[in-house]
Amino acid sequence: MRADMDDLCSQGFTLLGVLTFCYLIVSQGWKLLHGFRIHIVSRWWKPNLKKYGDWAVVTGATDGIGKAYAEELARRGLNIVLISRTLEKLQKVSKEIEKQSGRKTKVIQVDFTKGSEIYKPIEEGLKGLDIGILVNNVGMATGSRIQFLSIPDLKQQLADIINCNITSVVQMTRIVLPKMVEKKKGLIINVSSEAGTRPYPMLTVYSATKVFVDYFSRGIHAEYKSKGITVQCVMPLMVSTNMTKRIKTNLLVKSADSYAKEALNTAELTIRTSGCLSHSIQCWGAWQVADCNKGRTYA
Repeated sequence: MRADMDDLCSQGFTLLGVLTFCYLIVSQGWKLLHGFRIHIVSRWWKPNLKKYGDWAVVTGATDGIGKAYAEELARRGLNIVLISRTLEKLQKVSKEIEKQSGRKTKVIQVDFTKGSEIYKPIEEGLKGLDIGILVNNVGMATGSRIQFLSIPDLKQQLADIINCNITSVVQMTRIVLPKMVEKKKGLIINVSSEAGTRPYPMLTVYSATKVFVDYFSRGIHAEYKSKGITVQCVMPLMVSTNMTKRIKTNLLVKSADSYAKEALNTAELTIRTSGCLSHSIQCWGAWQVADCNKGRTYA
């Protein structure tokens, strides 16, 4: 009798092991196929972004990822509203886009580190435009890796980074979303960061603001997806921009142009992405390491 029970238990554990193995194979296989569709198939089967409207609005549009998004959206047939701080840079990028793509542009000069007063002129500047896409890209960091209380001019820096990284996303969404809902279509792309996927000591404030962007994006998408609105959160790793001190590009570090091109291909395939194949693989690897380190505390 005891032997029969032991044999039955052994068979049960064997079956459980086989089922667990099959589940892991199927789930990982599905993730692999999903990733292949997002990052490989999309290179040839690009989304039709013009269907959302005639105009795309890009914040922080004169440098880095924002400029690259603006240029790529223009290449794909949209007119571009460029919003940033420096008028000279805005005019330069505007002329480049119009010359290269033949699309219309409009510039709005504002400093996103300021308060709510900047959004009235933005609203006025966007009136009458058929806006189909909003790219909330503008952002800033506190500089080099540094402890919270050691940040220079801490009080002002906190106000600036919150206004730039958080308030801008909420206010720009408030401005463009009603018309999108009215016509039952629209795409909002919020540029967060891989730094927003887990705590980053020495980059604490920047990281925390990017967590907000992620959660805000997921919440707004859930609220308005039934009304034809897609809200995508893009969470890049290292991209060669002014913020990363123009780090040299390689297999792990993307140029802003190549990153924006790949990221836009994913717009209708996923609402939360690292943006490109290279960064998705790095992010997956980082999460495997994080799983192994569960339970450890930050020192």
